[in-house]
Amino acid sequence: MSEASIAKKAQEVEVISAKLKEAASVVVVDYRGLTVEEVTELRKQLREANVEMKVIKNGILRRAAEKAGLEGMEDVFFGPTAVAFSNEDVVAPAKIMNDFAKEAEALEIKGGIIEGNVSSKEEIIALAKLPSREGLLSMLLSVLQAPVRNVAYAVNAVAEAKEEEVA
Repeated sequence: MSEASIAKKAQEVEVISAKLKEAASVVVVDYRGLTVEEVTELRKQLREANVEMKVIKNGILRRAAEKAGLEGMEDVFFGPTAVAFSNEDVVAPAKIMNDFAKEAEALEIKGGIIEGNVSSKEEIIALAKLPSREGLLSMLLSVLQAPVRNVAYAVNAVAEAKEEEVA
């Protein structure tokens, strides 16, 4: 192997290692058996959610994971491997991949990384079932509003009762 080729691969390992460290979440999938149309649709859905998907050689992934200090990833780097990186939303890549895997049975989630921790296939699927960030914020807001709303109803009921006594 030429020195230029080795240098190129070393640089690629550096770039992928940095992506693995910086990503909020990473989902590793086996895409074998997907049609071109399915891959195009999957990439479109990921792009809309600001998730980057790359097909990367397993050897480079192994070295990058090792360099990033992610132990236990070796088990998921086999066969055709695509990796989805998200720097913003932790749930988005898992949710998109899980939903797409239900439609296209050829897509198989192998594992991933959630906020710097190596995660199993089951953990990725559990993450995919969580509501989106906006949904969670909406739930939190409704919980916070409930006591204020109940006080307002109570004050209104007392005011109406006083008006009935006066009338």
